[in-house]
Amino acid sequence: MSNVNFRPYMRFDIRIWIITAIGFLNVAGFSLSLPFLAPYLHQERGVSMTVVGLIILISGLCSAVTQLFGGAISDRIGRRPLLITAAITSIFLFIAMAALIAITAPVWVIVVVHSIGQSAMMITRPANQAMVTDVSPKNRLTEAYGVLRVGMNLGWAVGPAVGGHLLIFLPYPWLFGVTAITSLISCCLIFFLVKESFGGAAKEVTVRTVFLAAKDRHFMKFTILSLLVFLVMGQMISTLSVFTVDRMGFTTAQYGMLLTANGLIVVVFQYPVAVVIGRIKKYKALILGSLLYALGYLLMGWAVNYILAVTAMVIITAGEIIFSPVSLSVVGALSPYDRRGRYMAFFGLSEGLGFSTASLLGGALLDVFPTKPTFIWGTVALLGLVAAIGFQRWGSTRQAVLGNSSGNSTNHE
Repeated sequence: MSNVNFRPYMRFDIRIWIITAIGFLNVAGFSLSLPFLAPYLHQERGVSMTVVGLIILISGLCSAVTQLFGGAISDRIGRRPLLITAAITSIFLFIAMAALIAITAPVWVIVVVHSIGQSAMMITRPANQAMVTDVSPKNRLTEAYGVLRVGMNLGWAVGPAVGGHLLIFLPYPWLFGVTAITSLISCCLIFFLVKESFGGAAKEVTVRTVFLAAKDRHFMKFTILSLLVFLVMGQMISTLSVFTVDRMGFTTAQYGMLLTANGLIVVVFQYPVAVVIGRIKKYKALILGSLLYALGYLLMGWAVNYILAVTAMVIITAGEIIFSPVSLSVVGALSPYDRRGRYMAFFGLSEGLGFSTASLLGGALLDVFPTKPTFIWGTVALLGLVAAIGFQRWGSTRQAVLGNSSGNSTNHE
């Protein structure tokens, strides 16, 4: 057992590490440019924050629907073909974004291309997550998703910091050019190194088959509760960026460093925490993660300087490293073998709806309470508290399936 914490590379299929590297590249490139889109639209193009939130909501809805079909397609034809196609598409779309912003194209054109580009990247998430479940021992799912999140959050640590500093001496469109390069590297890794983990099933991809996961009432209850947490999690991108830069007076580099702190904490602590939380019930871990999210954002409303903002981010990150891998482990435990892509996609729909609606909610709160940060973040914290209460009631009736976070999983039909 002493090797568990320090030698995870001996416990997983090599594809886990390749997927982790690809996740790092995709998130680093995406987070290098995306967090600064809201300030660009608001400050340079004069778009109100409510409209910015609505734009992000529409973009999120598009990517969420795309994920649904992506999960079904990965169950139909396998994981690898979908990953390659989406990576190639992303390259051209990010180049298009760079060109459109450079020529000051109409906002609606930028929004449309951005939505398509985000969808192209997000369509691969169910396939990636299903592949992790395909190749991981069931008693190590939480650990495996912890490893995956280390790579993704290393990307979050690198991307926003690099993007924030590049904006000091480079025009914003260049950031999307760098994102296109990371997508190209990711595409090469998939093509040459990723082997298929699931041969596909015979079922057709139709609207009915896409929504098969919705028939599982236990999974649906879990997904709805997770949606509340995603409404809280989603404040980190558009709402927090505008709040810290526009309202608190931080520089874009300082905001980037807040996200960097978030990513670095995850990189250092995610895997050890994943091992530790394997000793408690999954639903209890979900409750703890939700409460930490609520506390962190509540503190953000009282942050009068950068030190307090960093402290709030540390607490928020603690909630993240508990909630995120455990929630994916629950999805893996509840999903049948031939529907993993669909279950991951439906859970991704909840995440997409939560994050995109979070931007709309946060933008509206920023507009309604321009000088009352405690009202803004108190409302956000309340959502986390409600989710924690819901997980308590849901989890106490699902212990047979949930067990410990890294305990043996049972597929649920």
